[in-house]
Amino acid sequence: MPEKQPWEYSLYVPNDPRAVTVSRRTLRLILTVHGLIRLVDTAELVAAELVANAVRHTEGPVALRVGWAGGVLKVGAWDADPRPPEPPGTFDLLLDAEEGRGLALVRACAAQWGWRPLARNGSRGKYVWCELDAA
Repeated sequence: MPEKQPWEYSLYVPNDPRAVTVSRRTLRLILTVHGLIRLVDTAELVAAELVANAVRHTEGPVALRVGWAGGVLKVGAWDADPRPPEPPGTFDLLLDAEEGRGLALVRACAAQWGWRPLARNGSRGKYVWCELDAA
């Protein structure tokens, strides 16, 4: 049974391709202990895409953020590059593409998604997020 109390986790990882696997496994553990097993596969997919984009297209650290409130799971990735992500394409244009499908997958799986620039302690970056409904 999923918890009714809100919670949030942040995982800071280096800019390294292995960060995607670490993020996926950590997310699986978080959702399992909170009784949200039915969201694991979709959440892992969107988290992997968000973290992979941050690692691939930026330099510097990356953070995975996962939160639960009001029956909605929010999954996001922070990186140090303030530039907006490339807008997602449509699947019919991306079927044969070798890359560029990440945000299209996120958009297809999520109830909502978006991004916002962040500035904290003189550092700039962005946060790309999506929401998955528990229903």
